[in-house]
Amino acid sequence: MPVHEPVMTREVLAFLQPERGGVFVDCTVGMGGHALAMLEAGATRVIGLDRDPAALAIAAQTLSPYRDRVELVHSDYRAIESVLDARGIERIDGALADMGMSSYQLEAEGRGFSFQREDPLDMRMDTTKGPTAADLLRDAPESEIADAIYQFGEERFSRRIARAIATTRETAPLRTTGQLAAIVRRAVPRRGFMRIDPATRTFQALRIWVNRELEKVDDFLEAMTRRLKVGGRLVMITFHSLEDRIVKHTLRALAQREGAGIRVLTKKPITPQPDELDRNPRARSAKVRAAECVV
Repeated sequence: MPVHEPVMTREVLAFLQPERGGVFVDCTVGMGGHALAMLEAGATRVIGLDRDPAALAIAAQTLSPYRDRVELVHSDYRAIESVLDARGIERIDGALADMGMSSYQLEAEGRGFSFQREDPLDMRMDTTKGPTAADLLRDAPESEIADAIYQFGEERFSRRIARAIATTRETAPLRTTGQLAAIVRRAVPRRGFMRIDPATRTFQALRIWVNRELEKVDDFLEAMTRRLKVGGRLVMITFHSLEDRIVKHTLRALAQREGAGIRVLTKKPITPQPDELDRNPRARSAKVRAAECVV
């Protein structure tokens, strides 16, 4: 089974307080690391959602010692209210949503998330439905591709990259990660030392676009605050500024809304401690924000 260290587990447990017992939801259970920590700390029951069937299979192995206290559900986290309703659960004691990707997903062959190897241009978290990255790059207008790369990747050369993609697909469709990475690297001007690979932002943008990662995050946050018991807590882990901005502004707005009964617990986002960064450099961009239901 792949080894995966969940990000900022200490901080997550400190906010969620699963030692109180009760029902907790890991809205993006992934490989099960955070859910395992909740159960070991004393959570009575954990419901784990994920839209990646491969991740759920690994989570089932990780959580097998607690199988009588865990239920894993193949679902997008934004469908959380439907999942709870189907189980007759009105209120929960805590919820976690880790918006990042696991190292397993990045490194797994055939998924298309990484430009480090030649893979099909898929990039879907849920491989059972929806268009792939190759589908979008084949069918979307050049302007839409440019807008997605600019908006989701914050890539200043998005127009040049989109033009290069459009020119290439006139003769043959883009099918692999290697093809796309080569196109982007040629399109982005090189000016001395580059801290990251020129393809990094474009691949991030396409992954977000394919999986609609920024859609309805605000609706999800509102839904979760409606489902928390008094004293229940919501923890969000984000990995780039676009996600963090949505979480920050939505939680702040909810806290200021009359009758919402939400208190923000993190004035500023919590970031990983140095010892965690030494063990797991991929955690460097993680940010934790948390809120509590007070009425």
